[in-house]
Amino acid sequence: MKKKRILVAVLNWGLGHATRCIPLIEALITKGYEPILASDGAALALLKEEFPNLVAEDLPSYNIEYSKSPNLLKWKLFLESPRIIQAIKAEKDHTKLLVEKYNLNGIISDNRLGVHYKHLKNVFITHQLNVLSGNTTWLSSKLHQNYIMKFDECWVPDLPGSKNLSGMLGHMRKTPEKVKYIGPLSRFTKENLPQKYKIMIILSGPEPQRSFLEKILLKEFRTTTEKTLFVRGVLGEHNPIAEADNTNLILKDYILGKELEDMFNSSETVICRSGYTSIMDLSKLEKKAFLIPTPGQFEQEYLAERLENLGIAPYCRQENFKISELKRLKRFSGFRDFRFVTDFSSLFTLFEGK
Repeated sequence: MKKKRILVAVLNWGLGHATRCIPLIEALITKGYEPILASDGAALALLKEEFPNLVAEDLPSYNIEYSKSPNLLKWKLFLESPRIIQAIKAEKDHTKLLVEKYNLNGIISDNRLGVHYKHLKNVFITHQLNVLSGNTTWLSSKLHQNYIMKFDECWVPDLPGSKNLSGMLGHMRKTPEKVKYIGPLSRFTKENLPQKYKIMIILSGPEPQRSFLEKILLKEFRTTTEKTLFVRGVLGEHNPIAEADNTNLILKDYILGKELEDMFNSSETVICRSGYTSIMDLSKLEKKAFLIPTPGQFEQEYLAERLENLGIAPYCRQENFKISELKRLKRFSGFRDFRFVTDFSSLFTLFEGK
């Protein structure tokens, strides 16, 4: 019997959208579907590394460039919106070609707004039913919700109700009928391994802010006396940095798969961005963490502040980070796993209709 082909399209904005789709892609394979992968840039490179035996296609890039000044990011995106709209139209046209090329049976789009096809069942994955943008939050949220309504279902990787990870991002006053809460998505499993590292630093997100934070953290940890793993989060061509001259500081460009899971499980404390995928991973692994939101990203700033107020994890602004900030960790509980089991069989019945 021929396997049904499902297009899994992922936004290339940092690596979070790609990594959170890994368990979804694995579930599709386990349930007898044939996933066709699609993205661009580093996100596509990561998916190819994780799934070398699957077909992977390039999608038109949004080419979103991150502002060097965090305060200007919102306005930069606003000015670039005509080009982003053109990219969405281009990926919509490209999706039609992929539907015909692979005789697709369904589409799952993680934040790729133009990847849907009217004659198939289409799913949109997002944790942002509300898109925070300061005093224009009402507008950005409304625009995003309008796009979501073009899809048959919207899967939110969180829990319904007040005990959740995304807060106001993934929860509206009235939940639309097509929204399904599918539970946090993480590629990791918690294991009780011997501690190998006191601290694990893992960087992610768009440039140039990833590099800015890298320089700050390298300066602070150059003379560390604690065993520290520093994962830069760069794939492919990238300017290398000098090797650390401190044997306590181990530098890696990136780590994937089981090795990365083992590194997390053998580390006591994690330092990372407060991106939503990172938060889902920290919850699954039940880690203590220190969060540094990407400057200008309202979503990450909101999540970091919320988690600090809940007593789960401390945070500070990127420019204020000092290694002494880690002393605050002892006052916080760390993350806990919700033990939610995603019912992929039920979710995938959407693709079983005519």
